[in-house]
This record gives sequence, structure tokens and C-alpha cells, in this order.
Amino acid sequence: QANDACKCNGWKNPNPPTAPRMDLQQPVTNLSEPCRSCGHALADHVSHLENVSEEEINRLLGMVVDVENLFMSVHKEEDTDTKQVYFYLFKLLRKCILQMSQPVVEGSLGSPPFEKPNIEQGVLNFVQYKFSHLPPKERQTMYELSKMFLLCLNYWKLETPSQFRQRSQNDDVATYKVNYTRWLCYCHVPQSCDSLPRYETTHVFGRSLLKSIFTVTRRQLLEKFRVEKDKLVPEKRTLILTHFPKFLSMLEEEIYGENSPIWEADFTVPATEGAQLVSRPAAVSTVAVPTTPLFSKKLSNSSSAASMDASTPEPLPGRGWWEKRKLPESLTLEDAKRIRVMGDIPMELVNEVMLTITDPAAMLGPETSLLSANAARDETARLEERRGIIEFHVIGNSLSQKSNKKILMWLVGLQNVFSHQLPRMPKEYITRLVFDPCVAQGVQGELARGGGGGSCLTLGLAACRKHKTLALIKDGRVIGGICFRMFPTQGFTEIVFCAVTSNEQVKVRVGRWVVGTAQHGFSKDIKVPKSRYLGYIKDYEGATLMECELNPRIPYTELSHIIKKQKEIIKKLIERKQAQIRKVYPGLTCFKEGVRQIPIESVPGIRETGWKPLGKEKGKELKDPDQLYNTLKNLLAQIKTHPSAWPFMEPVKKSEAPDYYEIIRFPIDLKTMTERLKNRYYVTKKLFIADLQRIITNCREYNPPDSDYCKCANTLEKFFYFKLKEGGLIDK
Repeated sequence: QANDACKCNGWKNPNPPTAPRMDLQQPVTNLSEPCRSCGHALADHVSHLENVSEEEINRLLGMVVDVENLFMSVHKEEDTDTKQVYFYLFKLLRKCILQMSQPVVEGSLGSPPFEKPNIEQGVLNFVQYKFSHLPPKERQTMYELSKMFLLCLNYWKLETPSQFRQRSQNDDVATYKVNYTRWLCYCHVPQSCDSLPRYETTHVFGRSLLKSIFTVTRRQLLEKFRVEKDKLVPEKRTLILTHFPKFLSMLEEEIYGENSPIWEADFTVPATEGAQLVSRPAAVSTVAVPTTPLFSKKLSNSSSAASMDASTPEPLPGRGWWEKRKLPESLTLEDAKRIRVMGDIPMELVNEVMLTITDPAAMLGPETSLLSANAARDETARLEERRGIIEFHVIGNSLSQKSNKKILMWLVGLQNVFSHQLPRMPKEYITRLVFDPCVAQGVQGELARGGGGGSCLTLGLAACRKHKTLALIKDGRVIGGICFRMFPTQGFTEIVFCAVTSNEQVKVRVGRWVVGTAQHGFSKDIKVPKSRYLGYIKDYEGATLMECELNPRIPYTELSHIIKKQKEIIKKLIERKQAQIRKVYPGLTCFKEGVRQIPIESVPGIRETGWKPLGKEKGKELKDPDQLYNTLKNLLAQIKTHPSAWPFMEPVKKSEAPDYYEIIRFPIDLKTMTERLKNRYYVTKKLFIADLQRIITNCREYNPPDSDYCKCANTLEKFFYFKLKEGGLIDK
């Protein structure tokens, strides 16, 4: 701002110089030099910024970058309505730079949220309303589908008002144009312009916008999944092909239905059906060996919308997951919430035993440094932490706050521990991640989305990668630590480095994660969908990706205590049972009276030992044809409603597997078995069991052992053999 007559815009040169070569040292600019645009001294342009804080300068620089991006967008955009919004935001940010103020969108658009309940609440209400009666596993699947759909909406590009006008010839065009403008200003543009406040689409919009976009968005979404189905991991492909299209169809009914209760402000689920849905995270890890939920990451079950296939499957015969199942009349809601398995110990007995375990010393042993040979391997570390000998601190570097000398010393110590214990890892790389700076306000470029050590493109300032380190401190010095990075939106944490000094490893045992990860819950069997972590964590050459799924309900720091208490309970229960069995009964006198034999169950005390009759009749063939038919019909119905039965519901289509019938000589499926049962083909149980086993055998013969289909076959096989034994069709 040299003077009022100066026309220099301050950041854009009308005659830009040639881009300088990055390999040549550039001369330092002097503020006394003339401006290349207007000729005034450069100091005149920045004189009003002399007393402005560095944080505010960074914010203004960020707005400068956003103005440049909007300037380019205005020239590239072809749609008139969108171009007008871009131009408005361009002028707004320019004005805020000159006035050094915060950008606020003015006018008749209003401020978020624009409608209640919002889309997210409506969709979650829909899941509760339609699927609260399902078993927990199936209900969780519906919850994951809803989160996937919401994630898609938050990053989906809406059609322009002109495109909407061609598709819809009613009065909703004006309303849609207002919502589209709001979406651009508050949701879409802020994704790339950090200067503008950003809101999630599903948090600020409600039913009106969803009604406008659902039909076309659903079609585009399913088409995208169909095109990219080959890129999907098997878990996602199974989920999409099985449930997603039907899920969207049911949601569509509630969106356009006039009397749908899910959009009511006071919506509640009836007490007999309500069930809380929870997202369960997972963890994966690669310790210098790269990471995943703890990879050396942990992925939650939130679903990625980037690439999934949703080719619509044909409805499955029999009752599907979308049909409501009624609880048996004799089963209460509490019973349904906690289905007890055969052999469960009554809770009354467990509580009674718990009352006898009152002495902590008897449970855990005295607090001495001399632990028993059977003590938990983390017991020493737990005692040292309790006594204040060792401490745990989550620390990280920061450029936006005043440096703390102690934290910087700990970071240096961590760098030394990691470098010494992980000699194959470059020291520069370790230093870069341990001292990874986090800028509170900065000009952030596009992140390359690289996990442990992924590069960041920046414009003048470093982008925030947000690596943190859990430091293990003893006597004021670092003896170990875990360097990690959290990905909250993806539901996992990446472990980059994990190490403990060699002289403390035996005692602390944390360092053995590097060489004994299997002992700490890490597995090479990655259950997290690849689409969830691909592009977020760095793929190290020669490294082994491992995963550890964490259950939020388990207090892992007290796990050894819990297990020890469980062992004590079991020991007490065994002692009680043995006391009952050791009871001495009087001898049998019936044989002296001439009785030659008696039933075994009449022997005193025999049942108390756990003996049960063998049930000789159970394995015999059912003679009554109607009884056999009804038994097999009931069993087949249970098998068809099992969650793992979906691949076997109908005959394999030749269009999907052209060579199937060349490999499988005797194809069979549950639909064919249903027809055979109706035609009274199964005159013996052996024919029925043979067809069931043939389904499993065919699946294993055609598909790889680690495929989803074989996993379903293994699960279904265990289920129907359990049912066969339960129904007395085979011997136990």
C-alpha cells in the first residue's frame, strides 16, 4: 500500500518473471528494492505489517494462496452458477487480506446448520429404525454401510443447478440453487481453501438436499463401484455386492416417504427394539517394518468411499437381512442382548465366588521386586510405574509454541534410541519423523498422503504431519518409545518406530515388539480393508505389514490382572466342583438281593460327576417320512439365513464363472436343495447331508483357500454340523 494512486495488487505480477531454477541460489530480496509491478519500494507495500504477529502473517499468506487458487478456478470453470460463487469467494478473501479480517460469507444464504435433523442424524435414525432388531454382527454391518454412505456424500461433487434443471422440471430448482451455493461456500471450496471454515455436507444439510440429490447420487455411486469392482479388497466386495444396493433402496423409501419417522426431531427407537450402534476400531502395525490399527496400523471399521463395487445382486431366496426377525416369546430383551452359550457358568455362582476373592495379596502377590516365576511379564514395569520409577509421556515437536527444553531433550534421546536399536533405518528419516513439526496456522499444500515419512508439498511453511511419540522415561532419561501417527478419519494408528534400550528390554518387554510382534497381538493377517489404509501409510520395500486389532472395551494395561483374576475364579469353581464329586455314597446292596443289572443313571453320584446318557436313539434314521421332512425343512431354513450362506444361495452363473461347470462335475446349491426337499427327494438323512457337504467340497475345489468364499464355506460347515448334532441327525 504505497499510496492511494498505486494500482499494484500486491501479490500478482502482470509480467511474471521466468521461474527461477531451484538448484541455483537466489539472491536475498531487500525491502528497499523497487516493486517489479509498480516501482514503489517493497517496504511501502508491507509497512502496515510491521507489528503483526508471525501467526497472523502465516494466516494471511494462506489466504493469498487460496486467492490464487480461486483465481484459477474462476477462469477454468465453465458453469455460470459455479463461476459466480468462485468469483464471490475470490473477492471476499481479497478483501479480508487487505482488511486483515476473518472471512464471513454474507447475504441471504444463512449460516450452518441449514436444517435439522441433519443428513447424518437421519441416516443413523434410519439404521436404528430398520435394523435394531438384527443380531449385533448384522446390525454393525448396517451401521458400517451407513457410515460409508455418509462418507461418500461428504466428498461427492454435486451436480450444478443447470444440470439439475434439465433433470427436474419442478419448482425445486430455486431451492436447489440456494443449497448448491451453500454447499460450495461451506463444504466444497473449503476442502482446498483452508482460509474458509469447512463443514461436512452431512452435518449442515438435511432432508431437502438429500431428496434433491439422492436418485442421481445413488446411480453414480453404484456405477462407480461397478466399474472399480476389480480394485476392491474381498471384504469390501462381499459387503457391497451383498447388502449395499438393498440398503440404498430401503433408505430411498424413507427419504421420499411422506410419513417417515426418521426425520422427526424427537425420533426415538422403541425400547423393545433400540440398540446402540458402535464403531469398533481395529489396529495395525509395522515397526520399522512399516505400520498399520496399530499398522503397526489400526483401522476402524469405517468404510472408505474411494473404490468399491456395488453391482446389484438378485434378492436371495428365503428371509434376508432386511426382514425383521421376531424374538421368541419366551426370550426377553435382556436375554437377547446376552445370548448365553451352552456350558456357561451361572452368574450367581460367579458372583458368589468373587466374594471369596477379597485379599489383593492372595491374588497378585506382595509388591516386592522378587516376583514369582509365574508373574506376568509386565509386572515389573507395572510396579516401577506405580512407584514413580518410570513414566510415560506423549510428546511431539511444535513450531507454533515456545520450545520446551525438557521435551527437546527427550526427543533427542528418542532419536538416539531408535537409531541404535534400528540400525537399518536411515538416521535422517528417524530424525525427520521424531522431530516432525506441527504448525498451528500455516500455508499447507496438498499432502501426498504418505504415512510414516510421506512427503508434503508446502508453500513457504511446513505442512503438519502430526507424528507423536510415546516416550518411556526412567530417572529423567529416555529408555524407549513408540513413534506413531493417528488417522482418526480412517480409524487406525500407524506405528513407525518402536524400540527400547537393550539393557531394559527383558524388564520392560516393550522392545520385543520389534522381534516378537506375534506375542503382542500383531498378525500378518490384515483384516482391515486395503482401501482404508492404501495411500495413507508408506509402503516400505522389504518390510512386513502387520496388524493388531484393539478392542476399546479391554483395558490392556490391566489385562494380566484380569486374566489372573479369571484364573483364580476358575480355580475356585473347580475346587467347589471337586468337593461335590468327592462326596462318598454308601455301596450298592441291590446285587446281594439278586438283581443282576441296573441302569447306570441309578448309581448314586454318577450324575454329579457330569455323566449323561448317550442318547442311543439320536443317531438313528427317522422312520416317519413327515417327521424327516419337517426336520430337514427346519434345518435348511436355518442354514439359508446364516450370514455365511450368501455365496451358496443360488446356482453359479456361467457369465460370472465361465469355467465353473468344467471343473465342478456335480454342482449343488441351497436353492436346488430347497426344490429337492419339496419334491421329497431326501428319503434319508444321508442324502441331505451329502448334498450339504457337496456344497462345501465344490467351493473348496474351485476357489483359493484364502478366498472369501472358502471362509464362508468353513464357517457354514461348522454351523450345519453343529445343527445336525443338535437335531440328533448325527452322533455327537
